[in-house]
Amino acid sequence: MSYGFPEGFVWGTATAAHQVEGNNVGSDFWLLEHAEGTLFREPSGDACDHFHRYPQDIALLKQLGFGAYRFSLEWARIEPEEGRFSVAALDHYRRMLASCHEHGVKPCVTFHHFTSPRWFALDGGFEDRANVDRFLRFCERTVRHLGDLIDTAYTINEANLTATLAATGVFPKGGLKSVASFVKHAAERHGSTLERFGPFLLGDPMKLRDTMLEAHVRSRDVIKSGPGSFPVGVTLAMQDYQAVPGGEAQRDRARAESFDPFLEAARKDDFVGVQTYSRNRFDANGPIGPEDGVPVLIMGYELWPEALEHTIRYAASVAQGVPIYVTENGIGTTDDAQRIDYERRALAGMVRAMQDGIDVRGYFYWSLMDNFEWLFGYGPQFGLVAVDRETQRRTPKPSAEWLGAIARANAIDL
Repeated sequence: MSYGFPEGFVWGTATAAHQVEGNNVGSDFWLLEHAEGTLFREPSGDACDHFHRYPQDIALLKQLGFGAYRFSLEWARIEPEEGRFSVAALDHYRRMLASCHEHGVKPCVTFHHFTSPRWFALDGGFEDRANVDRFLRFCERTVRHLGDLIDTAYTINEANLTATLAATGVFPKGGLKSVASFVKHAAERHGSTLERFGPFLLGDPMKLRDTMLEAHVRSRDVIKSGPGSFPVGVTLAMQDYQAVPGGEAQRDRARAESFDPFLEAARKDDFVGVQTYSRNRFDANGPIGPEDGVPVLIMGYELWPEALEHTIRYAASVAQGVPIYVTENGIGTTDDAQRIDYERRALAGMVRAMQDGIDVRGYFYWSLMDNFEWLFGYGPQFGLVAVDRETQRRTPKPSAEWLGAIARANAIDL
């Protein structure tokens, strides 16, 4: 059976600045990667040198068949010291936006994707709700410089992620910094304290959740006030929460803690971005591990592409009709045939949701290139394009051709 997607359906791929640009020395994560006893497998270093090679990468993305590129702006480059904005950095991102337009690619911009300037994180970061005003100032200055070239904007990437990691038992209730000594070493080395150091992902999950929710709601209006006219939304980390018999209450609690506040706020957004990779199961006592017989991937979760359909359906039910974009979906694997199989199954689930009337308007594969995957370093390979770590040579994989052909045809054979 062949399914044709609606006219105007958006096909894209995604990256994040810190994961691909390289040498983001002013960010909180650079500091953490180089801390004594760090849990990061390796530092980001040159990454994919996308900071310099973006014209070729955007051209390659278009050549493969994709019409949209979701990328992030690096706050640490734009405001390296508090109140000191770099016009050179803003101009760099303006050239990136222009390059997208030159190649007929929609530039879809994320204002915050995990990393922050170290001065911000060392002084409370997103654990301190008073710091939301600092984020708003960054958004206002940045959109004033870039807004006329933006096609779509996302306030924060996976604003709910820390709550999700806590609800599924991946991180402790106090956050990773409560049990990882390298965070304390990093804070004190740079004149802060463990209590005051607030890097996103590693801090108190509930504090971060509440601050991120406020930051999204308030920055949405700031971003809309700049030049240009474009939709604004948020992207959410959404795994398919499933209950084994007796686990329904725990599953519902996890949804209420990590999904629902953001999906309810998204009712006033132009869209909500769903980002899904796998599922999490719950019994009467809370989250449980992978099911026997289900393959587990390098990131530690199950190979479960069917999760995407269920998160789309849940997001639509709570956000109440707000359009949905799948802003991340993919698999970290060295087996590209497995990647194609994963994508085929995930897209089939998305199609089923669309056939039932859910308003899904686009799909972005994560990621364009094999890149720096945070604590896991360069081990997980999510990219449609391989990157030689020594030469920076790009080599499209068969999965890139496969998914690009679907994007060009705007149709899939199921």
